Amino acid sequence: MRSQDPSRRLSRRLWTLFALALCLVTGTVAIAQTVPQLSGRPSPMENTGAEPLPRWIVDDIQRMRNYPDQPPVIPHSIEGYQLSVNTNRCMSCHRREMTEGSGAPMISVTHYMTREGQMLADVSPRRYFCTACHVPQADTRPLVPNMFKDMSELGFKPAGSGQ
Repeated sequence: MRSQDPSRRLSRRLWTLFALALCLVTGTVAIAQTVPQLSGRPSPMENTGAEPLPRWIVDDIQRMRNYPDQPPVIPHSIEGYQLSVNTNRCMSCHRREMTEGSGAPMISVTHYMTREGQMLADVSPRRYFCTACHVPQADTRPLVPNMFKDMSELGFKPAGSGQ
């Protein structure tokens, strides 16, 4: 090893560094060419027409829930409803005391409980903002195809039905 020419060792190091740099450059270019565009239209400053707003379903018919424990959808318009720390317009019809006069379904008794299960005289603060879980239903096509079938559609009989 000591008998090798020092200029030869330097030349070998330069070739090694050159090869490494070439690999990095070509590897980076190859990766950059395979990365898909991740967002938006080609020209974000372009003026384009907005999608039309969906029509809300406002027929006041309660919809069947799609899965157990699904929060019910809101079957009427809530446009202009005020939901703030001080005011909740939903409670003017759906509060326990108001349902007889309004004919609206009463909110679940679970909305009157704390996390520990203690009953409260009024709606729990964590259940006060209704639209965190309940949403109006829009008349739109699904974003993805849905092949869901309810158990009743699959031919299964309820327990105790005799079969």
